[in-house]
Amino acid sequence: MKAVERLESMLGALEARHRRRVLIPARGLDFASNDYLGLAGSSLLQEAAQAALARGVPVGSGGSRLLRGNHPEHEALEHEAAAFFGAEAALFMGGGFQANQAIFSTLPAAGDLVLYDELVHASAHEGMRAGRADLRAFRHNDVADARNVLTGWRSAGGQGQVWVAVESVYSMEGDLAPLEDLSCLAREAQAVLIVDEAHATGVFGANGKGLAHDLNADLLTLHTCGKGLGVSGGLICGPRAMIDTLINRARPFIFATAPSPLNAALVRAVLRELAGNDDLVTAARKRLRHAHDAARETGLPDAALNSQIIPVVLGDEARTMAMAQALQHQGFDIRGIRPPTVPKGTSRLRVSITGNVSPEDISALFATISSHQSEAA
Repeated sequence: MKAVERLESMLGALEARHRRRVLIPARGLDFASNDYLGLAGSSLLQEAAQAALARGVPVGSGGSRLLRGNHPEHEALEHEAAAFFGAEAALFMGGGFQANQAIFSTLPAAGDLVLYDELVHASAHEGMRAGRADLRAFRHNDVADARNVLTGWRSAGGQGQVWVAVESVYSMEGDLAPLEDLSCLAREAQAVLIVDEAHATGVFGANGKGLAHDLNADLLTLHTCGKGLGVSGGLICGPRAMIDTLINRARPFIFATAPSPLNAALVRAVLRELAGNDDLVTAARKRLRHAHDAARETGLPDAALNSQIIPVVLGDEARTMAMAQALQHQGFDIRGIRPPTVPKGTSRLRVSITGNVSPEDISALFATISSHQSEAA
């Protein structure tokens, strides 16, 4: 088959460039996942699952939300999530990728502008490509550049609604968006500020509500449930009119099988725990501070120490992947990140401080990284 031959050739080319991706099992200490609170395998979720199954919550939904797949657990979660995150309404989606596709392909209209940080997630780009709005990028975390790009669009005749798209914590850089300044820009432009809180939910803000919770702006937020919350799915939170528009117009919602009602029940359990007990968030921030201290001792600059995601930028791809493999052999599950996921020349170890490691584990990791860097020098 010519199609298979073509694909095999493409895979061979990736192999020759050491770019072919393969799936590997989780082994060693968890410095790779996004399980920031350590909830994915927790007794909290195990007990919540048992209780939900005992009261008859089904594992599967059986169809899309509009075709009998809607369940009281979905609606209860959406009601509770809206209250928790301080929004008029919420919509539970199968995942954050699907949620971003829905937002950007549906809400901005023809003649509108999506003004986005150049490092927003691939899922936002997928949604934007499927949408009809004008698209303009601005330099990462540079509000002045965002204002200049917006001014240029207006000067060229752009008159539609503006949507400003950012992440609160960037998944590969680990840095934080200047949300206060961005909210000022959004107010000036009468824009909607869309904040992807994927890597902030559960870690930042009061009770883990994220970094955008108290912003004074027209706001739409996305809180993924498969990272800090330890389950799966995504919650879009915002004005009722936007949520209802997604229900009526968003193809990733309308034509997708509804998320598991059991998953909805589990996310409800996590939100209740966060609302009533700050221990999980406090522990995550304590681990984060310890990790920053340990990283400083290895010589990492403060600019790299903003969140639970710590990039150790090595630059060279081969060196990065070799060090990642060496660390894995020494019992640390850490992954090398290289182009095209990150810009050329910025290959890095992405150190994720999860809820599945101890302070001693964190200290040992950075000591080992320091040892490898000394040997390379």
